[in-house]
Parts: sequence; C-alpha cells; structure tokens
Amino acid sequence: MIHELKLPELGENISGGTVVNVLVKPGDPIEENQIIMELETDKAVIEVPSETTGVVKEVPVNDGDEVQVGQVILTVDAQAASAKQPQTEEEKDATPTDEEVNIDKKATETEETPPAEPETPEKQPDKEQPVKSIAADLPDSERFIAPAAPSVRRFAREIGVDINQVNGSGPGGRISVEDVKAYAKMINQQKQAASGLLKGVQDEPLPDFSKWGTVERQSMNKIREKTAQHLSYAWATIPHVTQFDKADITDLEKLRKQFGGKAEQLGAKLTVTAILLKVVEKALKIFPAFNASIDMIKKEIIYKKYYNIGVAVDTEHGLLVPVIKNVDQKNILQLSQELTELSVKARDRKLSLDEMQGGNFSISNLGGIGGTGFTPVVNAPEVAILGVSRASYEPVYDGNAFVPRLMLPLSLSYDHRLIDGADAARFLRWVCQALEQPFLLSLEG
Repeated sequence: MIHELKLPELGENISGGTVVNVLVKPGDPIEENQIIMELETDKAVIEVPSETTGVVKEVPVNDGDEVQVGQVILTVDAQAASAKQPQTEEEKDATPTDEEVNIDKKATETEETPPAEPETPEKQPDKEQPVKSIAADLPDSERFIAPAAPSVRRFAREIGVDINQVNGSGPGGRISVEDVKAYAKMINQQKQAASGLLKGVQDEPLPDFSKWGTVERQSMNKIREKTAQHLSYAWATIPHVTQFDKADITDLEKLRKQFGGKAEQLGAKLTVTAILLKVVEKALKIFPAFNASIDMIKKEIIYKKYYNIGVAVDTEHGLLVPVIKNVDQKNILQLSQELTELSVKARDRKLSLDEMQGGNFSISNLGGIGGTGFTPVVNAPEVAILGVSRASYEPVYDGNAFVPRLMLPLSLSYDHRLIDGADAARFLRWVCQALEQPFLLSLEG
C-alpha cells in the first residue's frame, strides 16, 4: 500500500516553508514519528515527522524547495516494510493487516460523523473515498483534538482554515461547517481591515543600482522576510509613542553581582534582563492596560490575566523573540535559567513554535552592544515594548554633591490607541523605582 505523506499543519498562520534538509532517500526504511525533514518557516526551523511506517518510495522535494501545507513531501510503501519484517504465526494472527486498520479507521470516523449526515447511496462514494486521504493526511492535533466530522475537516482544509482555531457551537464544542465559515469570514474581515489601514503604503520600484557600481543581491531568509512584513504592519497600524527615563541601578548592580553565583550554579546568568522580567510582570499587574490587546474588528479591548513576556534575541539569522510563559509563577533565578536556555535555543535555531507564541509584552535589551537610547517597535498584537540601553556612570546630585551613579536608560514604546502618555510615564517611572528600590516589588507588586 502506497501512502502519500503531506506536509501537516505547522502552527498558527504558517502556510509553508523552505526545505532545509531532507533526511531520507528512496529505499530507506522509516518508522512512525521518525524525523524525515527539516523545514524553515518564518518563525523557526521545524522538524517534520513521518506519520506512518514503511519504506520510502519517492521524495518529490529537495533541499531549498518551497513547500506548502498539504503538499506531498514523501511517498511510502507500507507493504514493503511488512515484507521485510517476517513475523511468527502468532504475531501474524495478532497483528492487524493494513486492510483491517483502514476498516478500523473508517469505523472510527463513521462513529465521529454526526447523525445529521445520514448514509445515503449518493454520499456513500464520498464517504468511502476520502477516508484514506483524510485519516492519513491529517496531523495528530487535527485528528484527535478538534471535535469535528471528517467532512467538516475536509471543508476547512479546502478553504485554508486551521480547524483547531475554530470555536465550535455544537454540543461539547463540536465544530460545524457553519462554524468554519464564520471563522473564515472573521479572518477575511481582519485582512480587509488591515489592508484598508495600509492603503497608500505600497512598495515603490527601486532604481537600477548597478548603473552606479557593482551590486550583489541575496534572498531574504524566512526570518528576515517575516520580520520585515510584521514590523511594517505594526509600524503602519499602531500609532507609536516612546517614553524615555533612567533608572539608578548602582545598588541593584551590587546585588546582582552578589547573588550571581546562585544563578551560575544552575548554569545560568543573573542578568538585568532576567531581573526586568520580574519587574515588568509586577508592573503589568498594576497597569493592566499594558497587558492587553486591541480588537479593532469587534471594537474591544482584551485584558489578559496571564503574564507572558517575550525577550528579543539577536542571532546570525535575524531577530527572534522567545516568550517566557507565566512569569508571575517563577522567581528570578528560575527566570534566569529559562532565559539562558531559550537564548541558546534561539541562536541554535532550535526554538519550537510554542516557545515563540503567546507573548503579552516584550523586552529588547541592546545594552550589551551599546547606545544611549532607541525607539523599539511594538510587537503587534501587543501594545507596548521596553527598550534597554547600556548603563553608564553619570554624575548625579544627591542634595549635597555630585556623586557617580550607574544609570540605566530605558525607553517604552506604546500603542497610543489604548495607552495615554501619562499612563506610559507612570508605568516607566514605576519600573525605574522598582529597579532602584527592589522592596517596592513586594510592597506594591
């Protein structure tokens, strides 16, 4: 039996990617869940597993090819694998054949089909034929999580909708065709609204630079391409304002060095960024508008009751923003350890999609490189981002004389549709005070 393995759903808003490395070739035996290829998307490099066991018959894609979700990436001969593994008589009796497995799949999917779709002679061919393609081609997440009939799943795939993103209106959250249509309509309205906001912002044709000298063209990698698209959208749709302030971290720096050894015992570094994760989390509780998003389609403000903070990481492949989840449930040492691990994974291109999603607020620290200040771009759909520059000693008047103090420049960019200037100034001033007087974290946080 020949199975066509198709590229499964890779994650929210990801329609495909570039093949980085095909790990199998025709004639190779493979097992279910074995990694068969590495794929670069606009967010990370993803390992694609096999959904079946067998022998590779054909590999229709090569390194560097662009592939889309649902495209055939491998054909596998399942019978060849069975022939190469002789079984005892008892094993043969106990092991179901491919035909029996397909029968079980058909029976299972028939049970999943709601009573509203009765068996009729007209529907019988439609019911028999799609079983192989639907059951074999769906990713595990779609096959076992989304409560929907096979026909609804097929309809969602045909119109390019991720069935797992649809809210079902039926009993137990069961998803109907109408639910899929409503979700597709909402997505289309959002795209239309975005295109309306971006009207007039178009790419202009470039001149022929080669007329003035030698040039070299290089294709953008997926990360750079997605960064350019996303930040262009964020800059065009969000009215940005940036608030600046400085925090006196002279005493904090002494504490950081004093307790840095505890983090080193965990294989981590106690950095200002790790401390800022906890400070910002406390600030988000005091100023909930900064832990929100705006839904311009429904004219609503979405206030989040969880605290996930993204941290920008500079890599040779481009800017990546892993997200530290549930910051309020972790201490500074735990945050230091997780931040170190995610930063390493970002530079090694080992971040999973889940590790880059779900952020409510972002921190971008350029202090290790230099600079006295910058205006970071808000990472939509978040509404604010904190920029951190290099700390330096400055003369500060203490009431009697000028004394050297270690001052940390901070810049807060925010979405002026939701956040007013006075609120931004209060938020950033609170962050500065918490860095200067850590007791404030316990007193007010």
